[in-house]
Amino acid sequence: MPRKPYQSNLLLNLAFVLALTGIAGGLGYLSARYHIQRDVTYNTLNSLDPGSVAVLRQLEGPVAITVYATEQDAQHGDVRKIIRDFLSLYQRYKPDIKLVFVDPSKEPEQARAAQIRFNGEMVVEYAGHSEHLTKINEPALTGTLLRLAHTRDQTVMYLDGHGEPKLDGIANYDLGSVFGAKLKQNGFHIGSLNLALAQEVPDNVSVLVITQPQLDLMPGEVDKLLRHIDRGGNLLWLVDTGPLHGLERLAEKLDLQLPPGIVIDPAASAMNAPSTWSLGATYPPHPVTRNFNLITAFPYARPLIWNENHDWQHQELVEVAPRGWVSRNKPDNQPGAKPHFDKQHDIPGPAVIAMALQRRINNRGQRIVVVGNGAFLANSYAGNGGNVDLGVNMVNWLASDENLITIQPRAARDSSLVLSKRELEIISGFFLLALPLLLAGAGIYLWRKRRA
Repeated sequence: MPRKPYQSNLLLNLAFVLALTGIAGGLGYLSARYHIQRDVTYNTLNSLDPGSVAVLRQLEGPVAITVYATEQDAQHGDVRKIIRDFLSLYQRYKPDIKLVFVDPSKEPEQARAAQIRFNGEMVVEYAGHSEHLTKINEPALTGTLLRLAHTRDQTVMYLDGHGEPKLDGIANYDLGSVFGAKLKQNGFHIGSLNLALAQEVPDNVSVLVITQPQLDLMPGEVDKLLRHIDRGGNLLWLVDTGPLHGLERLAEKLDLQLPPGIVIDPAASAMNAPSTWSLGATYPPHPVTRNFNLITAFPYARPLIWNENHDWQHQELVEVAPRGWVSRNKPDNQPGAKPHFDKQHDIPGPAVIAMALQRRINNRGQRIVVVGNGAFLANSYAGNGGNVDLGVNMVNWLASDENLITIQPRAARDSSLVLSKRELEIISGFFLLALPLLLAGAGIYLWRKRRA
């Protein structure tokens, strides 16, 4: 007996419902077991920066975050939801971030004991250390986690007493406003060292920074520096052009030559920068420059040359001016003036302006970085390109914290849309006039077709 049409349709509908239910159930099972997410927003607003992800991967233990926030705020509304949604980005990459909310209005004693001052203030704890956080953004939280990741005290001291640029100074030629502030943000303690007063370079100094002195060091001060090198101390030496003011013995100690002259880089002129600037774009492989692809700018850089020495391992960090040269004469920086190569006195490029030295001494590793330029980290120039990032990477490597060498957060791409008045009129006319008429016409056409 043949099946009736309605029976066939019923079987087809039943099969469709069963198949749809099976597919939905399978997708639900897979979504619960396997988490796959993709951020398709223009500025990747729903993802963390690779630098933040790298910091999270260095945190081996759990992170506890206690948020002191009321359920509703008169100005910001549901503060807890804002913080929960923000921290979920971090929990996506590090599931052992434990989040606890405390209402300071209901638990005033607990809030008072934690020294809470603001609604929405967070206390971040890791590896027995804690820090308060009052800003809800990625740079602030990632910087906090980076500081907490420094489980041991790291002290960076700079040589002082001879007119050197200060690592915590605010003058244009100082290094404190940008570079020094970044080191502090990353958990380093910064202090000055006057060797005319100190008996020796302290043993607890992780990195000693020497900037360009303006007065001669006394022989006894240089002796203390050399003893610091002999004991295996780590050093960042920023050598500007001009006299060494007593540091010649330090250069001899490191088998380092500092020929006179300034690097001239035509690539800088092509970027409308002074010809006395050198641009770093590609970097030899080294932990300092790992995954580093930011342009750096070095005003008035001097070249570095080292002698072969089996005690030290030398490695280039920054090479510039492949089409440039080292000029023995001071270039003319007048507008429109173009530098020219002097075959008799100038040395053709490329030129090495930063290098790393490494050796084993006294059963410990010793690391030294020499840069033929200190102005690239000065307050006036540190904001150019990746200057600060490179300087921070150098200090992290010198302090044996290469695991914390990360790419700094990328700049958000411009997502603004600027339209002319005519373009706005065209768009408005389409949506307010043309589109409604088009829809009305389509409706009338379908109505008349059905009536016919």
